[in-house]
Order: sequence, then C-alpha cells, then structure tokens
Amino acid sequence: GNMAAAAAAGREEPPLGLEAVVEEAAAAAAASAGFRLTAVRREPAVRLQHGASGLEPLAWSEDHRVSVSTARSIAVLEQLSDVHSGGQDMVIHRTAVPAPAAACMLKVGPKKEVAECKEKFASSVDPTVSQTFMLDRVFNPEGKSLPPMRGFKYSSWSPLGCDANGRCLLAALTMDNRLSIHANLNRLQWVQLVDLTELYGERLLEAGYRLCKADTPCGELGDFPEFQRRHSMQAPVRMEWSGICTTQQVKHNNECRDVGSVLLAVLFENGNIAVWQFQLPFLGKESITSCNTIESGISSPSVLSWWEYEHNNRKMSGLIVGSAYGPVKIIPVNLKAVKGYFTLRQPVVLWQEMDQLPVHSIKCIPLYHPYQKCSCSLVVAARGPYVFWCLLLISKAGLNVHNSHVTGLHSLPIVSMTADKQNGTVYTCSSDGKVRQLIPIFTDVALKFEHQLIKLSEVFGCVRTHGIAVSPCGAYLAVITTEGMANGLHPVNKNYQVQFVTLKTFEEAAAQLLESSVQNLFRQVDLTDLVRWKILKDKHIPQFLQEALDKKIESCGSTYFWRFKLFLLRILYQSMQKAPSEVTWKPSHEDAKILISDSPGMGSTEDDQEEGTSKQASKQSLGDTGKGVDIDDTAEDSLHQSSDSGGREPMVEKLLEIQAQIEAVEMHLTREHMKRVLGEVYLHTWITENTSIPTRGVCDFLMSDDAYDDRTARVLIGHILKKMNKQTFPEHCSLCKEILPFTDRKQAVCSNGHIWLRCFLTYQSCQSLVYRRCLLHDSIARHPTPEDPEWIKRLLQGPCTFCDSPVF
Repeated sequence: GNMAAAAAAGREEPPLGLEAVVEEAAAAAAASAGFRLTAVRREPAVRLQHGASGLEPLAWSEDHRVSVSTARSIAVLEQLSDVHSGGQDMVIHRTAVPAPAAACMLKVGPKKEVAECKEKFASSVDPTVSQTFMLDRVFNPEGKSLPPMRGFKYSSWSPLGCDANGRCLLAALTMDNRLSIHANLNRLQWVQLVDLTELYGERLLEAGYRLCKADTPCGELGDFPEFQRRHSMQAPVRMEWSGICTTQQVKHNNECRDVGSVLLAVLFENGNIAVWQFQLPFLGKESITSCNTIESGISSPSVLSWWEYEHNNRKMSGLIVGSAYGPVKIIPVNLKAVKGYFTLRQPVVLWQEMDQLPVHSIKCIPLYHPYQKCSCSLVVAARGPYVFWCLLLISKAGLNVHNSHVTGLHSLPIVSMTADKQNGTVYTCSSDGKVRQLIPIFTDVALKFEHQLIKLSEVFGCVRTHGIAVSPCGAYLAVITTEGMANGLHPVNKNYQVQFVTLKTFEEAAAQLLESSVQNLFRQVDLTDLVRWKILKDKHIPQFLQEALDKKIESCGSTYFWRFKLFLLRILYQSMQKAPSEVTWKPSHEDAKILISDSPGMGSTEDDQEEGTSKQASKQSLGDTGKGVDIDDTAEDSLHQSSDSGGREPMVEKLLEIQAQIEAVEMHLTREHMKRVLGEVYLHTWITENTSIPTRGVCDFLMSDDAYDDRTARVLIGHILKKMNKQTFPEHCSLCKEILPFTDRKQAVCSNGHIWLRCFLTYQSCQSLVYRRCLLHDSIARHPTPEDPEWIKRLLQGPCTFCDSPVF
C-alpha cells in the first residue's frame, strides 16, 4: 500500500522535460525502497527582495504565516485556503515587518557619561581595550567605518490566541539587539506593540545594574570590564514563547473569570534569562504583568527552548538552554505569579561535555509513551552535523533521562531544524540541499530514530539551503534556497527564494482532516490546501472522501464536518468554472440593469480596498465581495454566458446542482448558528428584555420553512417567545425609521429600499459604515460596542460560521 501511495504521489503533476526523468526516477527509487515520503514541488516559489539573515531564518506560525528574516525586513507569507480562486497555486498573502531606521543603543548609564567612556576606550593606548571596543558591534551598532548592522537575527511566533484578533504575535530581534513585539491587526500593516530592549534597559538602570539587593555594588562605567558586563547582561541572543496559561481571577462581585497569560523567555549573552509575563490579549506596554530574571550559569549560551510537561494534571515547566561549548541543561522557572504551574527543584543536566560542538537549535516535543503508558518529552538539539536527543519521563522513581546522538545524517553542519509537533517527526537540513526526516520509534525503555533522506536537488535542481520550517499540521516544508553550483562554479548572483515541498499525500491530508481533534478548518489550512489542489486538478471530489464525510455527518452531526463539506463543494464549483481567458465576453443589454444591492458602491468599505489578495475581484463583481455574498451567488452570470455558447448544457446543469448543494449546506450552518445565538439569548435575558439581537426575527426565520422540522429549535423558540411575552422588538432603519423585516439571513431591506447587511455572528443589521470581515471574505460582522453585555461580546469574538476564519 505504502509503495503504491508513494508511486502515485510521485506522479501527481505532469512534469516537463529533464525534470520529468529526474522525478520519475526518484519516484521509482522511493517506491522500490517502500518509503512513505515522496516530496513534490508546490508552486509558487516566492522571491525575496533581500538575502536571508540570522540563525534559523524561517518560522511557521500556528495561524499559517511563514516569517523569513532578511537583511532589511521580516517577510511574512500568509497561506490562505482561498475558496474564491480557481488557480492551482498556493494562495499567499505577503506583508513585511520593516527593520527600524535608527540603530539600537543599549542603556548602560547616563548618556553623557557613556559618550565620554566610549571616547576614552576608543583612544586608549592599551590595544586590548581599544581594539576590543572598536571591533565589538554590541558597543558600536551604527558602525561608522564598519558596515551598518541591518537586518534580523531571529524571529519567534507566539501561540495562537495572543493578539487582539486571537492570532499570533511576532517577536523580532534585530542584528543590533533590539527586541520588539509586533502584531498584524488589519491584514496589511504590522504594528510594533512594545520595545522590550528599551524597557529592560530602564529596569536595569533603576536597579543599578544589580539583579538583587544582595549583589555587590557595581563598579564604575569607566572600567572596561564593567562596561562589557552591563552590555552583555542585556544583549539578547534568542527568545521563545511559552504555551498559554489560563488562571482564574476573582472579580469584585466574587465572579471568577479566566485570564490567559503567556510568557516570553529572553536569553542574554551573559547567560541570564528574563521571563516576561503578558496578559492576553496583548495590546502593548499595559499588558505586561511582570518580568523576572533567572541566572542560568551557562557560559556562552546559544539557544533556548521551553520544556512544558503535563503529569497527573499538573503542568510543569522549565527552560532548556544550550551553549556554544556543547552543554545542554534544563533550568527551573520559579514563577510566583502563575498559579497551577510547577517547576523542577534544581537544574537537570541533559549533556555536560564541553566538546566544542555548538548547540544550534533545540526543539521540545510532547509525546505519549505507548509502553510506559505515560506522557514524555522528547528534546532534540542540533549539534554540528549530529542530532542530540533526550527522552524525559516522570515516574514514581522521579525524573528519568535517556540520551544519545544520531550520527551519519549530514556531512556538513546542520543549518536548520524543524519539528512536526503532532507526531514528533523532526526535519534537519545542511547547506548542501540535503534534508533528513527523523521519525521517533519507541522501544521498551527509550526510543530510536528511523531516518530517510530528502534530496531537494531532485525537486528544485541544484540548490543551497539556508533554512527550513514545517507547516503546523505537517503537510508542507518551506525551504529558503539559492542557486547551487553549476559545472563546479558558484553562481554569480544569489537569488533568495522561499519554496514549498509537500510532505503528505492527498489521502493522508484528507484522513487527517476527517479524524481531526481540533475541528477547525482555519487551523488546518496546510491540509485543506492539499485537498484544494487535488480537487482543482481532478475536477471532482474523490469518492472515498465523499462517502467518509457523509458517514461522519450522519454519525456525529458536528458542524465542523458540514463546514468541510461546504469547503469541498466550493472548490469543486471553482474547478468547474471556465478560466477567465476562455470566457466569450460580449456586451449584453441586460448588464445595464444592475440591482442596487449588487452595485459596486454598496457596502464596499475601506476593508475591501485594503485587501492584498483580492483575486476574487476578477471572478465576481465588486458588489458581491462588498455584500459579503458567497461565491455561489455569482454563478448565474457565468451560467448564462456558458449556455449562450451552446452545447454546454450538461456543464450548466452540473454547476446549478453544485450551487443548490452549497445553498443547502450554508442554510444548515446558518440555522445551527441561529440556534446557538437563541440559546445565548435565552440564558442571559430577563423577561421582556430587549437586546441588540433581533430575537423575534430569528425565531420567525427558523420557523418559516415548513420543510425544516427541528425539535430542539421548536422547544427553544417556545421558551423564548414565552419569555418575550408578546413583545416583538423589531429593528428600525436608521435612515427612514421604517421597520426592517427579517426575511434574509444576509441583508435587511426596509420598505423604502434601504439595504443593510446583517452581522453573521448576531444577525443584527449593521447600520454603521464600518464593519469587520472574515479572512476569506465569506461574511461580515459588526464591531462590539461599549454598551454590549459580556455574552454578546463573546458571540462577536467567534470565527466565521462558514470557514472558521478569524474576523477583522
């Protein structure tokens, strides 16, 4: 079975010319070896404007954004599972976080005194002082005679759910030691929320550059060793985010509310670690709860990672620190502020040899041990060309540590390492275009790795690799490449590109989506993209997937499977559409009579014009995008056109059939959400209390269709109408004060023809000019207002009911 799947995956795309021979040979070799993995190239390749910079320049966030550290900015590539475009390429939305224009000066004392000291050291007669001072870029970030320190050293994504939209934050470290946190709040622009280097410098200045009161008073800034010490205690090397921790806060009226917080650990040159605690959602300086500094005692630290372990429902955490000299150890994190968190009693040494193999990257993966029947942590670290691994288990006897090295993987040092957190697979790469996949396999006591080689040269031709990152669900590998050697010569120019390779077959992706524990399409965009690609290529939904999905819908009825079905139908619909170039365009007299609701001006707010990826505009009139109407509403036009060309009747029938199915699934999802909204109304309102939700309208809409017979809905509506006590609380048009009837789930039209769009989260008509849209343009939602009660604000925080995307 594996061999057949591998061979089939190898034939996915009809390649051309020489590539065809190479790919087929690779597929045959893989099939004969019975390997699971056949890497296939996924277009497009994204050209970078500047060279990649820093260590581990690629990172892939949980909300499907790839950050690439370059010499002038951090390029951010957001992967979208676009249901409105029929193109087979991956849909990528590009943004960038620019590097600050001014150099970052670390605060080591009063400005005037610092300037005098610098002058003194630069002109010192002792060459060990003057040379060391002049050549150290931490002291001289602006460079003068040396080239400026532009670009980024490292970037790190927070977990999902940290910014105001419930997405990931980006922590960025520049070459000149400025550590800041950025958020992307309106799709196009990145905003710096806080500069942590500046804040930490202020804290140190206030504390007199001592970590605790008991420390000896610090020396004079004029002493060179003291000048160096003050810099190294605040020059960041790396930073990493912890998982989100939820604690309960008791309010004044004795109600408990859950408060989320996240930690950011920052490793400094002298081995100290600052642990910042932020309250969520993180909005800026005011969200900082605390900052504690821990001394790790590791000399020349190079890398850091969180160790998070759950044992008997107790969460334990620590920080794994690696050194440029070789040792790796876990440092306890004592956080008095965070309840329900435990840590180690003392540091645990994972590797103690000073063998001069620098630790380049560390990943910690939580796994379940099938033989010991308990959870365990797998720590992997890249050390030179080797992978060091360590398995940590907590049993009655205490903490068990098994460790070893995997050798024979690469002939050059590992430049980048990434891990699929879902199944523990690790990927390493060296600069010669060789990637290794390491699959952990448990033995009675510890584990062993099964590894295989992925030669990128067979996919992309001869390339050098600078970094890799695996997508959140393990479907794709992103790689930064430049041209490799040709005829034994290095290339004259280097073109940096981010390229994508598939790691899973369509069948594996579909199975994973069907058995998903997250039940959210947005969080699995990499898997849905593989499925989208397959359907667009084959122009049909594979039988096995359709049957499995129908079975799931019958057995459990979760709305997730309905949303998955809607997604498949929409992609199928796109695959049937004719390419824009084929459309036989001819002016027709009907086109002049455009309904007001469909005119381009209607409801197309600023949000629309801001869009970076408005590929949809070519497929449908702007009016549709503005109206928040789903793609099926545009079918009519293309149908008339295609029927004109004659002989296309079966195609038209097919499209109408798919469109009817899409309508039915959308209606089902709308009704399910309406029931949820009515449930909230019933729970949170007094008798005859009016809310901003058009309760009576929603009830009437649900009961209007005789074919729809849902006992839960009937009972719920009965209770609500009893509570409303004959009150109707209709909505009124703000322009003419007429009543707005509830006859359509997408818009409200008053008797004078004024049209308002409905918020899909609360079904209220949006009568302001500003509203939010879901990421894929499925629907619109209103902004929360100060007078909204908590429960309505909670409803408004929800994702799109059709595609699970966040709403901006």
